[in-house]
Amino acid sequence: MKRTASAHWQGNLKEGKGTLSTSSGILKSAPYSFTTRFEEGKQGTNPEELLAAAHAGCFTMAVSSMLTAKGFTPDNLRSEAQVSMEGLAITGVHLKISGYAHGLKKDEFVSITEMAAKTCIISKALNVAITSEATFEH
Repeated sequence: MKRTASAHWQGNLKEGKGTLSTSSGILKSAPYSFTTRFEEGKQGTNPEELLAAAHAGCFTMAVSSMLTAKGFTPDNLRSEAQVSMEGLAITGVHLKISGYAHGLKKDEFVSITEMAAKTCIISKALNVAITSEATFEH
């Protein structure tokens, strides 16, 4: 299996603009630029935000898979991935998740989320520190 995305760019680094698209069509000419990457509050996306979205999705699916394997069906899982940068380097990702499954104990939930943070596909692809925290709801 292969997944494909493409980028188009025009202009120099600081004043140029580009678009990002995916073969699935879910992203189609999504704007990105130097300002959307390095300045807060600008309209558009950036590679690090997309990495965070991919990591949050992967992590949440991994938690769901691990819960299902143990006989639990999650009622609701919500996660967030925060990508940290220093200069031009990604230095870490912090994953936060909250959720609940009937019959699941808090310590089981925390243990499963910690394992998922280490073993989801995106986590394994990154060479940065990955931390996590879990909030058990009921």
